[in-house]
Amino acid sequence: MTGAAHGFQAVIFDLGGVVMGSPIQAMSAYELAHGQPEGRINRHVADAGPTGVWARFERSELTWSAFVPAFEAELAAVGIACDTETLFSGFMASQGIRPRMLDAIACIRTQGLKTAALTNNFSRNDRGGTGASGANASSADSADSADSADPMAVLRSHFDVFVESRLTGLRKPDPRIYELVCRELAVAPAHAVFLDDIGYNLKPARAMGMATIRVHDPHDALVELEALLGFALSAVANANANANANANANADADREAPR
Repeated sequence: MTGAAHGFQAVIFDLGGVVMGSPIQAMSAYELAHGQPEGRINRHVADAGPTGVWARFERSELTWSAFVPAFEAELAAVGIACDTETLFSGFMASQGIRPRMLDAIACIRTQGLKTAALTNNFSRNDRGGTGASGANASSADSADSADSADPMAVLRSHFDVFVESRLTGLRKPDPRIYELVCRELAVAPAHAVFLDDIGYNLKPARAMGMATIRVHDPHDALVELEALLGFALSAVANANANANANANANADADREAPR
């Protein structure tokens, strides 16, 4: 059965750590390079919750120039030293697009299902361009221009719906941003699959009725998604399946033809 036959009408993707390289891994690399315990900054961002500096930045409540000193001060208050400029440079360097994911997204759309990106990201307009974070958020560095070298500009054409925290003023795991993406897709949550690399970003989606996949390894996640949807997520595999189906149909026609 296809995804539609399984009852699914849309697949929603986080960006960083799913469609793109993991900014969380870039954060861990920064910590290791600076002699800090791995995961401490990420845990702080998660613990600070929706009122923390990071969350406010992703909702465009702080400019980049206001965010940097506020974030460093917030970290310093809990004994964490951080050079935010260096940290974010690592995020940007980590965010290459994963071709295998784009191939999967193309296959999903070919089967008649809708696709959406749901990303926590940020704007750096007061220093030029926009970007996205990668602590408890999973997203991609971006720019407002349509430059083909800009990952966000490249990615937009692969999705029917593109929801960004910096533009909506909402961010995962606020249930309202999941409701928003479903409204824009015109799909009930129970008919959607959501992929994210962060467990607590999946919890609200699952509570709403979505099928969820936590992405640790992209290959394993796509295997799990294939099982849910009921079709291959590779252009080559789909081409072979279609060729086999056509061959079987032709063979059946030959057997049924009068002689």
